[in-house]
Amino acid sequence: MKRILVTGGAGFIGSHLCEKLIREGNKVTCLDNFLTGRKENIHHLIENKHFEMVEHDVMHPYFFIDPVDEIYHLACPASPIHYQRDPIKTMKISVLGSYNVLGIAKKHGAKILLASTSEIYGDPLVHPQPEQYWGNVNTIGPRSCYDEGKRCAETLFMDYHRQENVRIKIVRIFNTYGPGMLPDDGRVISNFILQALQHQDITIYGDGSQTRSFQYIDDLIEGLLKMMHTDERFTGPVNIGNPREFTIKELAERIVVLSGSSSKLVYKPLPVDDPKQRQPDITLAHEMLDWKPKISLDEGLTRMIGFFRGKLQHNPIEAKVDISC
Repeated sequence: MKRILVTGGAGFIGSHLCEKLIREGNKVTCLDNFLTGRKENIHHLIENKHFEMVEHDVMHPYFFIDPVDEIYHLACPASPIHYQRDPIKTMKISVLGSYNVLGIAKKHGAKILLASTSEIYGDPLVHPQPEQYWGNVNTIGPRSCYDEGKRCAETLFMDYHRQENVRIKIVRIFNTYGPGMLPDDGRVISNFILQALQHQDITIYGDGSQTRSFQYIDDLIEGLLKMMHTDERFTGPVNIGNPREFTIKELAERIVVLSGSSSKLVYKPLPVDDPKQRQPDITLAHEMLDWKPKISLDEGLTRMIGFFRGKLQHNPIEAKVDISC
């Protein structure tokens, strides 16, 4: 039985990962300060003897007594509404958090995976985006606290690998959705579904021609596990995302149809530094991980609509400003 640490384990992605790791027979410690994570995401795991919840902020050192075999470092606000709320803290979480967690990996000889992001590519000038592309990022823009924070985290991981022989893995996660997303996180899929289910106007920023590629949470979790189990000489980074590309307008229209909504599309100005295109080149993931996404957008959206429909039966939820994530 492996002892696995998941930072940000009460978040959207982290809670799905903790559940999967428990099912596979591991002992899991979830580290979270509940900045954006939610106790309800892991409530069903609390009584499991192989699950431990530790409330802690990764910006501060944490001293593990028991051995740790693997670490999945997911701790960081990931939606624009959340990471722009306190951009200085976001940068500190990315940098200091990575520094502290890498220290745990070094002490215990643990293998550690960084959940990086497609945002490191910025508003890309290369399409689709391969891992070799260095990106087109505005270092002083409103999104840069997250974009540059994750780029710095990747640098720290590689330096710990080269200088301290820490066994690392780096994954660049593209747009991911699924049950457990916060309804008010301002991401495009949750916004559109909430507006559609309440028959409100669906707000599109820009003309809707900007593109995104959406992967379902189950596909991402499989990719993270496969990456962790690759040969230790392979560090990444590797893109994990669905290469099927859709315009934001197409996404809104699909959600209206699948939800049976009477909502109309309305258009507002595009936010600053919003990427025009985002599509992963997953050639490396296919070759090195034998991974590719399996769940279609329509299937995933149908599951998400059911999830949010259940939420709305208890309380109406206001969609937040969408910044196309």
